[in-house]
Amino acid sequence: MKLEEKLGAVWSSDGTCKFLLWAPRAKKVDVRIEGAGAAGKGRTISLDSLDRGYFFGVVKDVAAGALYQYVLDGKAARPDPVSRFQPRGVHGPSQVVQDRFDWNDAEWRGLDLKKYVLYELHVGTFTPEGTFDAIISRIANLKELGITVIELMPLAQFPGGRNWGYDGVYQFAVQDSYGGPDGLKKLVNACHQQGMGIVLDVVYNHLGPEGNYLGEFGPYFTEAYRTPWGAALNFDGPHNDEVRRYFIQNALQWINEFHFDGLRLDAINAIVDTSPRMFLEELSVECHAAGKKLRRPVYLIAESERNDAKVVVPGEVGGWGLDASWNDDFHHVLHVLMTGERNGYYEDYSGVEDLARAYRDGFIYAGQYSTFRQKRHGTSTHDLHGEHFVVFSQNHDQIGNRMLADRYSQTMSLDKLKLAAAVVLLSPYVPMLFMGEEYGELAPFQYFVSHEDKGLIEAVRKGREEEFARFQWAHKLPDPQDESTFLRSKMNWDLQNSGKHKTIREFYRKLLALRIKTPALSELSKSDQEVVAFAKQNTLFVRRWSGDSQVCIAFHFGETAVEIEAPVPKGRWRKVLQSADENAPSSGGAAEYLNSNGAVRLTLGPWQFSLFVKATDDAG
Repeated sequence: MKLEEKLGAVWSSDGTCKFLLWAPRAKKVDVRIEGAGAAGKGRTISLDSLDRGYFFGVVKDVAAGALYQYVLDGKAARPDPVSRFQPRGVHGPSQVVQDRFDWNDAEWRGLDLKKYVLYELHVGTFTPEGTFDAIISRIANLKELGITVIELMPLAQFPGGRNWGYDGVYQFAVQDSYGGPDGLKKLVNACHQQGMGIVLDVVYNHLGPEGNYLGEFGPYFTEAYRTPWGAALNFDGPHNDEVRRYFIQNALQWINEFHFDGLRLDAINAIVDTSPRMFLEELSVECHAAGKKLRRPVYLIAESERNDAKVVVPGEVGGWGLDASWNDDFHHVLHVLMTGERNGYYEDYSGVEDLARAYRDGFIYAGQYSTFRQKRHGTSTHDLHGEHFVVFSQNHDQIGNRMLADRYSQTMSLDKLKLAAAVVLLSPYVPMLFMGEEYGELAPFQYFVSHEDKGLIEAVRKGREEEFARFQWAHKLPDPQDESTFLRSKMNWDLQNSGKHKTIREFYRKLLALRIKTPALSELSKSDQEVVAFAKQNTLFVRRWSGDSQVCIAFHFGETAVEIEAPVPKGRWRKVLQSADENAPSSGGAAEYLNSNGAVRLTLGPWQFSLFVKATDDAG
């Protein structure tokens, strides 16, 4: 037996099952199989001890679907750390899963990252049913809107049936209440059949507390570092090769066995690793190699507070080689402009000059002093490209980590909602929407859990209260454990069919259609643009171009009308979209043009933006 064997229980159609476990803290390991064999009786089989703390065995006459647990040194039975399904929850036995599925996506070759329009969703609240199957019927709706890639929040088995997913404790097991591994494969297959990409949010910086038995098997964690969630994962101490193997095999499972197009890596700033070759570098190499074998691109998208260009710089020139990074700076300055809030980390952001820098450079903080952090923050992004940044006006964190988890649609006017959408979707970066944003969903997205441990439940409540203390929000915090908190967060799809919600959705659809068909908008270039901040008028002017295609956009953040002298190049320009138009762009009637001799006086109403495209019949 080679150590390259797949971890966990690997079942064959002849009824044999290989069990490979890393448990260096045990001297003896047995696998206890429930209802195995012709007589249907349970069996206990001793595994052979191998080098480096591994245990291995081949067991005959095992049915697909059999339940099993490991017994370490004759003590308590535990689920498999590499369980691929936990039908009875995080404390129950693991299930032997057959890796057989009738895929119909052989022709799928993925999408270029420049064409990504991400749509982040939480399976449990996206539909009334809260399942993978229920998402499938919504794919066509998202595609018609202009979405190209769905991003699923984490699916690793978590306690109970209600959780954001960041408390997962079995990285390889697909949450049972969502539909398990077969349900997930059906969803991925359906996405690809309809020309939709799909990526998965994975958590490699910590594991949840309830049902987390990894420490009994081996040194998965280290006390050398601490994270906000406790001991850090062991990516650089003794035995870290096996810990890395565990997480890299997990990533490859999602790519090879579940056909995902990429992974979003949660909070990589919480991964502490001082190794000469970091875990993230190794992960990048392995995942990209898998994509080459499959003849389709596989992308790794990081969430990071570091503002460090190294995250996406190729490995051969000293970087970590990931493909893109969430850009919180972009969100934060947009939020300040839209709401005026300056508490917590928002104190570092102000004015259209900051938004102009985000448009030009990506990150705003690239080495200057951060008042909130009380230290210098970030590195230069000069050499990074537009597709290296994912931008958004809302996401699960920025909504759910507010006291009441209120969305923009609950507090902002129609013009403000249109303006925020335009700032994101007309930027030279990869845009992401949060589920329901596209039609102004009114349900909050609150933080919810369904733990069984009473002490843990109280700890979660207390932790949330302490987290919000620094924001000084004068509201009562919703109880994360209360089922009503979860139910309040479910989307109401019927809203998009009438009233202002229908208007908002149509506006998003038009914006995304313009982005796709206009080269100046679809090419994600930081260099092929001019960005001017009119500080006194709270207005940002942006000109973007690609070949003969040119656009000019003016965004105004304020309650009163303003006038600017915009540096519009000579020629004839057609207004194609304006947020004040109720049904923009208007149907019928004469098109509205402006003629420029190098500058144009533009008047913008409150919270208004205007988009102009260089007339194709103009040679100026």
